Amino acid sequence: MTIHHRGRSNTRCGWSVLLGITLLFVLSTTASAADAPFPGKKTAWNGFDQYDFPLKDARGNDIACRVVTPKKVAKGRPWIWRARFWAHEPQTDIALLKKGFHLVYCDVANLWGNRQAIARWDTCYSHLTRKHRFSKRPALEGMSRGGLMIYHWAIQHPGQVSCIYGDAPAMGIRPYVKGRKPGSPDLKKLQAWMTAHDLSLEKAQAYQHDAMDTARVLARAKVPVIHVCGDADESVPFKEHTAEFARRYRKWGGTIKVIVKKGGKHHPHSLKDPTPIVDFILAAQ
Repeated sequence: MTIHHRGRSNTRCGWSVLLGITLLFVLSTTASAADAPFPGKKTAWNGFDQYDFPLKDARGNDIACRVVTPKKVAKGRPWIWRARFWAHEPQTDIALLKKGFHLVYCDVANLWGNRQAIARWDTCYSHLTRKHRFSKRPALEGMSRGGLMIYHWAIQHPGQVSCIYGDAPAMGIRPYVKGRKPGSPDLKKLQAWMTAHDLSLEKAQAYQHDAMDTARVLARAKVPVIHVCGDADESVPFKEHTAEFARRYRKWGGTIKVIVKKGGKHHPHSLKDPTPIVDFILAAQ
């Protein structure tokens, strides 16, 4: 007589069914989160869908956010996060959208990369990575004073950055206040910057919390950096900003590529052909 152990077989079958159901649930939950529609107003931007919507900060205030979606999302849901000057010289952004990146903008105008600005970006980052399953390591893009924002946020979150693209980026306030006297006409242009960080002239001249002094943490985290600059920049002098930062970043063990536009001034930003920038960002994903 043959004895069939049906109980054990049924138990195994039951576990298999349960495991399958659980896996399907997890996959469907992940997919639904990733495919969740963006709220707000939908418009077109350079042939792509753009969504504008508010998020709430810790105090309940609105934070203006913008997401442009690619036609086909790349594996891992990569994104390029632009600080300031929306749509100015957008060739890199458009090229990355065509590669499957999302393009993100979160308004931090006139905050000069201060703690309030960082908190806004924290809220935006949390929303996009949790609700929409964006990559946890975006590429950061900052032109001119946008450099303050990308570096100040990255320094607080070195493990949450795939790479940094700075375009004639301002790397700190000290070069602008060096040797200045109280009442100097030049200080009027810097007052909003100093106010945003609660700095007097004396404090600004001794300030050591900009990327020029604190980006060692990014070098240790192996965050690759690319800067595009003109060596005749009249607004963000190359020698005092990118050249000095690159020297320090390499000394700290970091990797930085600098593309110098001979005779180039502050404008135009970017490159007519953004391929070197795009390739750098793609390689960092």
